[in-house]
Amino acid sequence: MTRPDAAARAALLRFYDGTLRPGELVSMMSDPGRAMPWRRIARGPATRPLPAAEERLPPLAIRHAGRSWDLVDYLSVNRVAGLLVMKRGRVVLETYELGIGPETQWWSCSLAKSFASTLAGMALAEGYIRSLDDPVTRYAAVGGAYAEVSVRQLLRMASGVAWDETYVDPASDRRQLLDRQLEWQAGAILDHMGRLPRRSPPGTAWAYNTGESYLLGAVVEGATGMNLADYLGDRIWSRIGMEHDATWWEESPGGMTVSGSGMTATLRDYARFGRFVLEGGIVDGRPTLPPGWFAEAGAPYMADGQRVPYGYMWWIPVLPDPDLEDSFQAEGIYGQFLHLNPREELVVVVLSARSKPSMKMRLEIDDDAFFAAVARALR
Repeated sequence: MTRPDAAARAALLRFYDGTLRPGELVSMMSDPGRAMPWRRIARGPATRPLPAAEERLPPLAIRHAGRSWDLVDYLSVNRVAGLLVMKRGRVVLETYELGIGPETQWWSCSLAKSFASTLAGMALAEGYIRSLDDPVTRYAAVGGAYAEVSVRQLLRMASGVAWDETYVDPASDRRQLLDRQLEWQAGAILDHMGRLPRRSPPGTAWAYNTGESYLLGAVVEGATGMNLADYLGDRIWSRIGMEHDATWWEESPGGMTVSGSGMTATLRDYARFGRFVLEGGIVDGRPTLPPGWFAEAGAPYMADGQRVPYGYMWWIPVLPDPDLEDSFQAEGIYGQFLHLNPREELVVVVLSARSKPSMKMRLEIDDDAFFAAVARALR
């Protein structure tokens, strides 16, 4: 694979600037492989069915801030391209919009972080990572401020390292890291992260940091001796009945997986991964993760006296609604969600092409309110 041409690079920069027009954004989200090298993740020989439920999704009342919306409002206002709702392993709603379909490979954005977190738990269960309290440097060749950071602090993005995640600012840390990615140079990401200054002691503050999800991939690769995408394929993707192959970006051709973004999969296969999580990570009848892993990974923690709505690279809904109790979710810019509600045995996958690369925007219908409405309607 050659380096990205000028058009592909310009499109990716506009993606982070938030200046792609609606049709351009859908095209990029459904074909993101032009700007980065990527590795294929092969499915296995058998597909696990996603049977349809006898009951379909009842009419919704999405209530938030004194207003109410229905399903059509949510699909339209939030520019949803794909939506799948599964209750107790059965599909109650599956719909495709904006020209995509069941075969479309859709860009994960930061949903990939939660896949990487799960693989870290698997490496812990298999003994490749001895303890989450080990230093990051035991497994990854990164220096600087990360010499004092543990794997657990990395999973929680509580390293204390200075970071600015602003997507639309070319001078932000996130955009500077993107510039390094576009070099397609092995070792560039670890070199960049190792040069960052410390802001506070490890474990005392939280800051959302895509670069740290990349470091987590380096930790898992260093611990297991396997490329992260290959590890996902070998341990999960080929063994839980996925319908299609997936892909995942690399730092350089044949190099480290860019574990915080750049994965592609179909709507139904994202839902199958959600089902795997709700079932506790069982593969072929055997647990593949430490006991209680997802209860811990999907739980908030305290930092600097504040409750952080973040676990091990999984988000916790911030809307104070009892129908969301114990739920957690993977989130990505432009409106990507993998919502899991263990109490209600509910998986909701939302793939979107919204107007700007922020998690939540003022003009959108609140996604947490939507997930709560789904839980109520299906109870």
